[in-house]
Amino acid sequence: MKKYEGLPREMIALRASHEINDGDYVNLGIGIPTLISNWIDGREIILQSEIGMTKTGPLAFGEDVDPDLINASCQPVVELPGTAYFDIFESFNMIRGGYMDVVAMGALQVNARGDYAGWSNPSRGHDLVGNVGGSMDLCAGANKLIICMKHITQTGDLKLVEQLTYPATTKGKVNMIFTDLAVMEITSEGLLLLEMLPGLTPEDIQSVTGPKLIISPDLKEIEL
Repeated sequence: MKKYEGLPREMIALRASHEINDGDYVNLGIGIPTLISNWIDGREIILQSEIGMTKTGPLAFGEDVDPDLINASCQPVVELPGTAYFDIFESFNMIRGGYMDVVAMGALQVNARGDYAGWSNPSRGHDLVGNVGGSMDLCAGANKLIICMKHITQTGDLKLVEQLTYPATTKGKVNMIFTDLAVMEITSEGLLLLEMLPGLTPEDIQSVTGPKLIISPDLKEIEL
């Protein structure tokens, strides 16, 4: 399988941030999604962390680091004006109650029906199975679920697959997928290719995608 030089992780997060509207309450999962926090400066987007914090800001560095203020990836973040704190009970009331307009998650596998696996990779052995954390609650309560991930694994395995072979995090909930090569939407007809990396063709994207792609009549290059 041919490997393509894709967008860096930060640019995947930037593209995904365009799908978030001002006024949205948003939860960012572990990995690439946490980087979305660096692309919302000056916007009225309310980030919620399941540890019990709203209005979380971008990643913190240097003197801004407070070990008690962290995101889902345990990375330090900064406060923004209006930051509020609450216990885990209230946090999951928000998450399970359908108050998250957008949830962004990383993934190990996604299929064309909107199922995704993101918490357990059994192929790495029993000692590295992982834990589900709050991801199932977040997916169940999300009004819009987006996936941010690399298109294929480091070893060249497909992440967009016909059937999940890892334990599912949720089924039928994914709305959009942002990778280093393409932007896709889950539709009732299947996986719709909306945007792709400049210099690539739909055939290139299909060659690293398991499900049959539907090509949008308005297909364009990824807009950052």
